Amino acid sequence: MAPQTQSQRLPPPSQPSGKGEVGELKMQLRQLAGSRAPGVEDLKRELYKKVISYMTVGIDVSSLFSEMVMCSATSDIVLKKMCYLYVGNYARVHPDLALLTINFLLKDCQDDDPMIRGLALRSLCSLSVKNLVEYLVGPLRAGLQDSNSYVRTVAAIGVLKLYHISPTTCTESDFPVALKALLLHDPDAQVVANCLSSLQEILTLEGNSSEEASKEKELLLSKPVIYALLNRIREFSEWAQCLILDLVVKYIPSESSEIFDIMNLLEDRLQHANSAVVLATINLFLHLTISMADVHQQVYERIKAPLLTLVSSGSPEQSYAVLSHLHLLVTRAPILFSSDYKHFYCRYSDPSYVKKLKLEMLTAVANESNTYDIVTELSEYAANVDVAIARESVRAVGQIALQQYDVNAIVDRLLQFLEMEKDYITAETLVLVKDLLRKYPQWSHDCIAVVGNVSSSNVPEPKAKAALVWMLGEYSQDMLDAPYVLESLIDSWDEEDSAEVLRRLSPKLQTTCSVAFADCSDKVLFQEASRNPEGFGGCPGSWVG
Repeated sequence: MAPQTQSQRLPPPSQPSGKGEVGELKMQLRQLAGSRAPGVEDLKRELYKKVISYMTVGIDVSSLFSEMVMCSATSDIVLKKMCYLYVGNYARVHPDLALLTINFLLKDCQDDDPMIRGLALRSLCSLSVKNLVEYLVGPLRAGLQDSNSYVRTVAAIGVLKLYHISPTTCTESDFPVALKALLLHDPDAQVVANCLSSLQEILTLEGNSSEEASKEKELLLSKPVIYALLNRIREFSEWAQCLILDLVVKYIPSESSEIFDIMNLLEDRLQHANSAVVLATINLFLHLTISMADVHQQVYERIKAPLLTLVSSGSPEQSYAVLSHLHLLVTRAPILFSSDYKHFYCRYSDPSYVKKLKLEMLTAVANESNTYDIVTELSEYAANVDVAIARESVRAVGQIALQQYDVNAIVDRLLQFLEMEKDYITAETLVLVKDLLRKYPQWSHDCIAVVGNVSSSNVPEPKAKAALVWMLGEYSQDMLDAPYVLESLIDSWDEEDSAEVLRRLSPKLQTTCSVAFADCSDKVLFQEASRNPEGFGGCPGSWVG
């Protein structure tokens, strides 16, 4: 028997072959639509799963809309969920098909099962079809007054969805007023959180064009509303707590006693397991005490322990977020964290972005009492296999040296980096030694003794090469080999691409030549100057004897 050709081969069973398979699904769904035989619900589930899987991979199964709606007449909540998912997906793309779903969704909104009522209301509000707005008002009003908290939770978010479809219908139906009433009096914390979220967004958008909405938004920041939310804050989820804390930040207490009341009420939030809640609480405390210098300093002392705990626990992403906040606080109060510098030591398992931020933290908290320990730790990182971290650690040592008065031990550490014989370490060290000598020229004798042994061929990076040229010219009287090192740089003049190196090299040649340039060096210098007089500052005769 001849093998099948390419056109005759069947597609994999996991994917539909096209209209034929979708048509088969349509026929099977139609057969099961009115059937009440035993086991029919299980068959419907399998067919629904196929339809959803096809829809998920991007295959158009909108032709099954009518059959899916007909099969939704069931008490099986799993089938209901899959049907709502299907309807919500295709109603946006085919608004004309959405009309077919209104009747069964409205019917489900009155179901005895609160889960079905809530799911149906959520699906009805998610249709996002402007022509169907009139059908949303009644179910939403009933949902806000429902005896079940889940339905009220869905209805509170449904009001916001209605506002995005038709702002006029939402405001004229007094839904913002109903949300505010639930915000203050509903016993369920999640309902209150959803009401607050919806109200904030609606009033913010309305406030751009309505003075009344602006006044309503200000009423959200009134003392009764703020205290009502704060007194129940332990009942809310982490997301809702952050939402409330962000709202309280905008509240302006009328007297200092209110500030202390709020802080005492939220004291235990600093020990919360969720980092977002802790950071939101810290933000609120700092904001409330910004004009109270003594209390503000006490807040710094109080928030230090929670922040350091969050740094050493949790995911790397959390550590990075907390470290970013700590970095800002350290720039304001570096002395406060100077005794806790060991919390910022890098761990082997830390990703590079966390290590980089920790290096910045160590640089920021360094002072006379902890400099030796920090520099010792940073020197270990210079041997890190991650080149970027090794470079950053060398830079950190140099920055600490530039901001300290007693730099004796730090200079020794920097000069030891030159003995590691790694190009990138040598390059970073030369740049830092140059900056150090500019600020502390008294250390030139110790530095130049080591720098003089560095070969220019081992310094490929332009900034490092420019730093080496500057030191060779500035301290040529202390380095007998300086002319010969410069001679090798002159030989590669035409190959040098860095403008910075050439700019440094020209005047330093003049300085070095006046000190100790003999026989062949004069010849080389004359040759190069005659070929490139502009690079050597004009006519060779003007500076060579």
